[in-house]
Amino acid sequence: MYEIAIIGSGVVGALTARVLSKYQSSIVVVEKENDAAMGQSKANSGIVHAGYDPRPGSLKAILNVRGSEMMEEICAQLDVKYRRNGTLVVGFDDKDMANLELLLERGRKNGVKGLELIDGAAARKMEKNLSERIKGALYAPTGAVVCPYELTLHALGNAMDNGVEFITNFGVSQIEKNDKGYTVIAEDGRTVEAEYVINCAGIHSDEIASMVGDDSFEITARRGEYLLLDKDANDMVDMTIFRTPTEMGKGVLATRTVDGNILLGPTSEDIEDKENKSVTSEGLESVRIREGEFFDSLPIEKVITQFTGLRAHGNKGDFIINSPAPNFINAAGIESPGLSSAPAIAEMIEKMLLDMGISAEKKTDWNPCKEKTIRFHEMSIEEKNGVIAIQPAYGRIICRCEEVTEGEILAAIRSNPPARDIDGVKRRTRAGMGRCQGGFCMPAVAEIISRELGIPFEEVTKTGGDSKITYQRTKTGGEQ
Repeated sequence: MYEIAIIGSGVVGALTARVLSKYQSSIVVVEKENDAAMGQSKANSGIVHAGYDPRPGSLKAILNVRGSEMMEEICAQLDVKYRRNGTLVVGFDDKDMANLELLLERGRKNGVKGLELIDGAAARKMEKNLSERIKGALYAPTGAVVCPYELTLHALGNAMDNGVEFITNFGVSQIEKNDKGYTVIAEDGRTVEAEYVINCAGIHSDEIASMVGDDSFEITARRGEYLLLDKDANDMVDMTIFRTPTEMGKGVLATRTVDGNILLGPTSEDIEDKENKSVTSEGLESVRIREGEFFDSLPIEKVITQFTGLRAHGNKGDFIINSPAPNFINAAGIESPGLSSAPAIAEMIEKMLLDMGISAEKKTDWNPCKEKTIRFHEMSIEEKNGVIAIQPAYGRIICRCEEVTEGEILAAIRSNPPARDIDGVKRRTRAGMGRCQGGFCMPAVAEIISRELGIPFEEVTKTGGDSKITYQRTKTGGEQ
């Protein structure tokens, strides 16, 4: 029996668990996948939006601006890479410029600081590779970028270090009311009992809400396809570039990630299948063509991978944060600017729970900070030698593209939340994210996982479940 159960370990669920971990409450986070950050928190743009786009007075507007203001300090506490690179929303004609005027006014009403309309020449002075066709832009200096899955994993890890439990492969199939609160039932029959339940289930949040009788909203999966360029193309752009938005969203963007790659995309397509994360030739070609509006020359030959993210698009036009049943909270329809808003959403849920009557007694030993991550490739020679002298595993390079060491992989497996598969290591260390996309390092990573978890090499998976990377051994024992 827990006091609080959180369904879903995306960025909202993770940050909510972290902020609640300061109270004397028993808390559990349940997740249907093999790891945290496996939904839209894994595959999004990583943009901390300034807050000029949402309708004034909406939850999106209020929480976006508040979350953006909180983000830098939270990232510092959690040892998450954060870069305030600024945003340009570009326009190509008089209609676009009129819409940018509206965005400027909307942003000022929302309380966004430093917004400014500039002409095309000024935009190209900021970003030298922008097209001559661009007539002007809205400049938002408070725009920033983070790594969305790093933020999620570090927030959840900090929550776990402060006593929160995390249960994976717990796909919720039913929620029943009981005398003290709720019984949350997994597909395999396991149960969790909690006095309070928080629904942070992303694209499945409408299904979870329906389990307690709330059918007031629907979530549609909105698919977005991306292209990722090699780091040697990172001088293409520094700021985040958007086109003037449409009813389908903010459109494609171009940005340099906190890790130095160029990210292009996404497309925007509503689909029925909430598990369809496939990439399509049509989608990728659409990204290429639309990005060509921003730049006269696009180094498409530098693409090293493509991926798809699914966004939880609600039918209410705003975030759905409410309590439709006693001691039950929805945090649903958290699409863009959901990542930017996540710290403020967690803060809002905290207040709602306190109003409902959770124990307000705080821990005396709560620690909001995560232990610093050793990022070997960022260290000086002297720092590297010092770490290797203490822990020799840091002297063995496993991923050559990203210069990731065995020591970093061991740390990812041994710390909260622990990596249990190939992609779990990848998200925590970047092993396999470089130019060869794991072509060289995957077998070595799998061998380390096998050794650390005490499982046969053949049982190591890419993403959990049946995603095994080997079928069987071709040679055993002394056979040649």
